[in-house]
Amino acid sequence: MFTYTLRRLLTAIPTVLLISLAIFMLLEMAPGDPMADVPLTIPPEVKAKMREALGLDQPSWVRYLLWLKQFFWVEPLHLVDHWFGTAFSTDMQRVMSWQTRSPVSELIIQRLPQTLWVVGMGYVVGVSLAIPIGVISAYKQYSWFDQVGTFISMVGFSVPTFFTGVVLIVVFSVNLNWFPSIYDTTLVVNSWPTFVQQVKQMVMPITVLALYNAAQISRYMRASMLDNLGHDYVRTARAKGMTEKVVVLIHVLRNSLIPVVTVIALGVPSIFAGAIITEQVFKVNGLGHLLINAIQSNDLPLVQTLTFIFAVLIVTFNLIADVLYGILDPRIRYE
Repeated sequence: MFTYTLRRLLTAIPTVLLISLAIFMLLEMAPGDPMADVPLTIPPEVKAKMREALGLDQPSWVRYLLWLKQFFWVEPLHLVDHWFGTAFSTDMQRVMSWQTRSPVSELIIQRLPQTLWVVGMGYVVGVSLAIPIGVISAYKQYSWFDQVGTFISMVGFSVPTFFTGVVLIVVFSVNLNWFPSIYDTTLVVNSWPTFVQQVKQMVMPITVLALYNAAQISRYMRASMLDNLGHDYVRTARAKGMTEKVVVLIHVLRNSLIPVVTVIALGVPSIFAGAIITEQVFKVNGLGHLLINAIQSNDLPLVQTLTFIFAVLIVTFNLIADVLYGILDPRIRYE
């Protein structure tokens, strides 16, 4: 297992570098000019100096290598300096946002808690609902619970999250006035009323994300349970006099969770990409909102860094899913 994990890590390094190059080239070929919003009254020589300050006068390969150096060398050194009080990254150029002229890493750290709080809770709630729904639907196949669960899962999986979010806003915010339609990221929870307000503004975005995730994972859970319920070891356990609760929850559920856990691990990076739309609908000031604003303002360093982080998450959790599958299933042996 250690050899396989090390080999996958070494394979991931060129994969990540190729992804970073692909992202950089796509952004280079994309239409738009970072200086497009500059007033026309500014003289050409001033515009030329502004382009030089942004590094746009340099060749593409120079800017790409500079970004690699800043992302993989300067930014980690800055974290070391911040944690241990050293001065390794003094006078080193960091990845800077063209729009705000502030370090990209600081912008990401500022927005990350909102995304993790809303999106992470949505994924946790979705997984917590999907597993019992899938187990009950498989055990009581073709029952009314299975039929209702299948219908809700199909609706939740097929309807896009932005449409579900708009429907919830119209029903529960506009008509019933139960929950706020806009997420207040400046809210400080320091009392019971502010805690209630925080919970109320989290209900709708978490519901949208949880419905989508639960619909997908519950289908995998149901299919895996149905596959294991027909195996010989289930009949053997029942023949030995084990209770139905022990057979289902101990033997069948444990084996059924093996492929589902890998699906859950692979789904973690996708929730950040899916949250881009949800954050826009509910005005959550997270990473998705930051990425959309960066795209609209042609802030290429910020767009490149965010999309690269999303890509690294996908590669990382693919590796984690493969390792987890080998740990959970004793039949799988990596050489």
